[in-house]
Amino acid sequence: MVITSRNGLAAAKKAMEMVQQGADTLDAAIAGVNIVELDPKDHSVGYGGLPNEEGVVELDACVMHGPTKMCGSVASIRGIKTPSKIAKLVMTETGHTMIVGEGALKFAKEMGFGEEELLTDDSRKAWLAWKKSLRDPAGSNNWSNEVDYEPKKVAELRGVFPGESEETLAWIAQVIRRPPTGTINLLVVNSKGEMSGVTSTSGLAWKLAGRVGDSPIIGTGLYVDQEVGAAGSTGRGEENIRIVGAHTIVENMRRGMPPKEACLDAMKRVSRNFKDDKARLNVFDLDFYALRNDGAYACASLWDKPTKNATRPFKFVVNDGGESRMEDCAPLYQRS
Repeated sequence: MVITSRNGLAAAKKAMEMVQQGADTLDAAIAGVNIVELDPKDHSVGYGGLPNEEGVVELDACVMHGPTKMCGSVASIRGIKTPSKIAKLVMTETGHTMIVGEGALKFAKEMGFGEEELLTDDSRKAWLAWKKSLRDPAGSNNWSNEVDYEPKKVAELRGVFPGESEETLAWIAQVIRRPPTGTINLLVVNSKGEMSGVTSTSGLAWKLAGRVGDSPIIGTGLYVDQEVGAAGSTGRGEENIRIVGAHTIVENMRRGMPPKEACLDAMKRVSRNFKDDKARLNVFDLDFYALRNDGAYACASLWDKPTKNATRPFKFVVNDGGESRMEDCAPLYQRS
């Protein structure tokens, strides 16, 4: 069984194919995630990810290998398209668990990886438009000569990027209004009950340089104990960190909760941190994934859909041996 976030249709298929061929579960999980990390059209993971406020793409990733109970992680790494591979090398080639920032890039180079530019043209344009949308109390901005300019609508963006498609301009306007968090979490179990997991992200768009969310933190963005199961997360990492979500979910399953209830219980803990105030909770999204060692699985989302006007629910990806398919997440709350 393979489960992953909604951007992982191809990733789940690749991981399943490798598991069926007898590959190690962690190698299969990383190979699947690499597809998303290398996709310039996925703006929440790897190459093409949206940058920090300085226009620099910083990536986070962690891996856990159930059979050996080992793990590895990198955070705020720049210039490497596939941070999940570096996280595995931290696990296998060092006595450490996490390496960050300049040290992570130096380690990657020492392991034979070349430094590359991760900021794609689309991501650069979105970052530039976001810069132009910022205003001081007087309404001024050094990135624009118009004090009343606010590039949050497609018509306004047309003047900045006259050659761009309507689709690209609509996407830029969207990521300015609601900076995405994204991420991919992928969990695998084979027929022997061997489990592994990977989480990889470019983090919150326009974040402060050096910001790290939950994705590279073992026990938060990912946790694997193949005697019980595995869990992971996507969405706003700050809120997941406060409840150590992945570990909480696995421990819930250890105590007998089915995967769905284990995820929803963790989500309720997030909600209680806001005194269950839906108005405050409404400003972010969060998803939890759980895979038990017998193949039972679930995904829970904080909300049923991305915005109140959206028609599609939050979904995740499942592959149990054939084609990957989408299934609905179990929501804690409904957006009216």
